[in-house]
Amino acid sequence: MNYRHAFHAGNFADVFKHTLLTRILVYLMRKEQPLRFMDTHGGIGRYDLAADEAARTGEWRDGIARIVMAQPPENVGALLKPWLDVVGPCDAEGCPESYPGSPALAQALLRPQDRIAVSELHEQDFHTLRRALGYDERLRLAQINGYAALNAWTPPKERRGLVLIDPPFESRDEFAQILSALAKAWRKWPTGCYAIWYPVKAPGAVDAFYDGLAALGIERCLRLELATERPDAAGPLAANGLCVINPPFVLKEEAEILLPWLCERFSRGPNGSWRAESLTAAR
Repeated sequence: MNYRHAFHAGNFADVFKHTLLTRILVYLMRKEQPLRFMDTHGGIGRYDLAADEAARTGEWRDGIARIVMAQPPENVGALLKPWLDVVGPCDAEGCPESYPGSPALAQALLRPQDRIAVSELHEQDFHTLRRALGYDERLRLAQINGYAALNAWTPPKERRGLVLIDPPFESRDEFAQILSALAKAWRKWPTGCYAIWYPVKAPGAVDAFYDGLAALGIERCLRLELATERPDAAGPLAANGLCVINPPFVLKEEAEILLPWLCERFSRGPNGSWRAESLTAAR
């Protein structure tokens, strides 16, 4: 799978990932102590949904547009609000002026005492990312392999924070690379919160990934998934997940409020589904 993000910005997977990412950051900011947000695959920061790549696929119409054009119940709306505030005003079709990727989302949400570290290996994307985020004394950008960045950045001096691992899954062994990188980071920073986004194309590969996490001895893990229809390895992306290591204790409860509603908005037929399951090393 080659998930070049500019073609898919604002789609259902972005909404799923970014709403949950926001909930984690909101929780971490309950304490006054500073935190560090680390993004291993930063992309370009912000996405113009009128640009050629996004316009060619139009996936945002079945993603962000379905959310901003809806009227969620009060409990769902309260959980969505911090994310939607960052997305900003949208036009009559539900299209924002630009769609914030994870680095821009964190930049907008985090406080003056917090710090942000973002890596992006692709040279052109890195320069676009730097322009999109602008000058920010909280910000550190690196044009480097994301897994090497994770090894260099852990543990952060703040000792509190969140790592987002969100690769494009261009390599067939991406899950193995993630496990290898986590094994190193986990040894150095076992109390950190890690969020790993993944596509669900072959469910067996996802199960093997979670087995690999358990083999590392990772004791607290939350498996969150959203499918718009039954996954098809040969078809377009229909299901995705977020693995959260050391999740905030409220995240499962919040996911159980958000995901059913998102599933209702995004399902393309009777096979849409969602999942929020707590796992342990003894699974």
